Amino acid sequence: MLNCSEAEAAQPSLSVIRAWVRLMRAQQLVLGAIEQDLKAADLPPLGWYDVLLELSRVEGGRLRPYEIEERTLLAQHNLSRLLDRMEKAGLVQREVFSEDGRGRWVVITENGRAMQARIWNVYAAAIQRHLGNKLNNGQADQLAELLAVLSQKSYRPCQKSADI
Repeated sequence: MLNCSEAEAAQPSLSVIRAWVRLMRAQQLVLGAIEQDLKAADLPPLGWYDVLLELSRVEGGRLRPYEIEERTLLAQHNLSRLLDRMEKAGLVQREVFSEDGRGRWVVITENGRAMQARIWNVYAAAIQRHLGNKLNNGQADQLAELLAVLSQKSYRPCQKSADI
């Protein structure tokens, strides 16, 4: 394992740089295309679907905001505003957490479940159009395995050691 000074000195190979650039471009292009498909169908953005999906997966359809944050890629400050908009749209509601009057549950509503299903219909077709039509199943499996390797690595920032 490299220490921080060795990691800072290490340079990525041209292959790694090429992979990084293509990964970032592909991610931006595909997500942008999917977001456009949702917008064209007059549906909310993908972040709304992520929240609704996580809520629908748990018993009782309710999670604490920090649990939603852990399960999605949404930052806390973005999540708070998103939940406000989703509540205003009637897709979720907030309930007092009985064990701690300061905390809140976020609960999916029936309208939220219906919206999740509507979004999924467009989202599934968009995934097929922008990914499935470009890769065969073997390539998709290979890509999924490669991305799993990247996902398993934990982020550990280098800490500068103080001179003593």
